Amino acid sequence: MNNNARELTRETRRVTGLQLLIGGLTAAGFFVAKGLWEAQSALYGGLISVVVTYMLARRVERAGEIARQNPRKSMQLLYIGAVQRFVLVAALLGCGLILIKLEPLALIVGLALTQLAYVLGMHAAKRAD
Repeated sequence: MNNNARELTRETRRVTGLQLLIGGLTAAGFFVAKGLWEAQSALYGGLISVVVTYMLARRVERAGEIARQNPRKSMQLLYIGAVQRFVLVAALLGCGLILIKLEPLALIVGLALTQLAYVLGMHAAKRAD
């Protein structure tokens, strides 16, 4: 594992930890304000964001390895990964809202705040460089 891969792994763990913290706090807030079902809905939304972050990190790591031999294939891999993440988010939201019948507001707030934690965490990582 080269230094860039180690750095990516370290930053991914840090940002994922931040996301889990924000997701947990969001779920706790909904638990206190509304109850268990809303807390579970918020947690589900937060976990969607965490899963997508993990997928992105793995895809970027793999694309970096492939880029040494074939930069074009590396870019294709990143674009395919973006489509896969978009479809996964849509499918998980659909499952949560339609099949499981989770509380929509709590789910969306959990997803949005956890995704915001991702954006802020990555922004902080770039500023540290």
